[in-house]
Amino acid sequence: MERPEYKRVILKLSGEALAGDQGYGIDPNVIHSIAEELKEVLKMDVEMAIVVGGGNIWRGMAGSAKGMDRATADYMGMLATVMNSLALQDALESVGVPTRVQTSIEMRQVAEPYIRRRAIRHLEKGRVVIFASGTGNPYFSTDTTAALRAAEIEADVILMAKNKVDGVYTADPSQNPDAVKYNSLTYLDMLNQGLGVMDSTASSLCMDNDIPLVVFNLDTKGNIRRVILGEQIGTVVRGNI
Repeated sequence: MERPEYKRVILKLSGEALAGDQGYGIDPNVIHSIAEELKEVLKMDVEMAIVVGGGNIWRGMAGSAKGMDRATADYMGMLATVMNSLALQDALESVGVPTRVQTSIEMRQVAEPYIRRRAIRHLEKGRVVIFASGTGNPYFSTDTTAALRAAEIEADVILMAKNKVDGVYTADPSQNPDAVKYNSLTYLDMLNQGLGVMDSTASSLCMDNDIPLVVFNLDTKGNIRRVILGEQIGTVVRGNI
């Protein structure tokens, strides 16, 4: 059996990654492909938790920019993450992967409330745990949720799966052809240069708790497995290099 580099991981998926080429909503083919890939990873006895965004359904910042109350817009975004989480749970269980969704906002008819010890127990039993509805508070992103949950469950790493980009660059590669990709950098570098990989709250939380981050391309099949095996793909962000 191949030896994974990380034992307990948090996979951060953007909502847009679940939309596929259509750009909005949920593409069942994309979710099924992710589920199949995760199934293979779990065979290596990796403990997998997932934080998924909601940008494919609703973006709180966009609603706020158009005059909606920011807290209301953010709560709507949290509900969007629950929809994505339930879709991902269904896809995982359809390929035989036991999965639990835990929400920061209680909705017991569809998911468990978030309880740290219960989440850890699920992971120890080989179940995938999906953390939905962010932190349960407005003004905090799902990036911050990933950092917070990683600290709480003592995850070895956060895997930030991106679509259409394969790491962290000095500038947006889609707009600047001279942008250079980083193989590694520190959270402090990322904050000082305003690289926008994750928001400053999430970056600071990861830096303070010494949680490494790997930014990689989700579009390439097998990349989740490669990252967990320790292959040098994407960009690694650490507290210190």
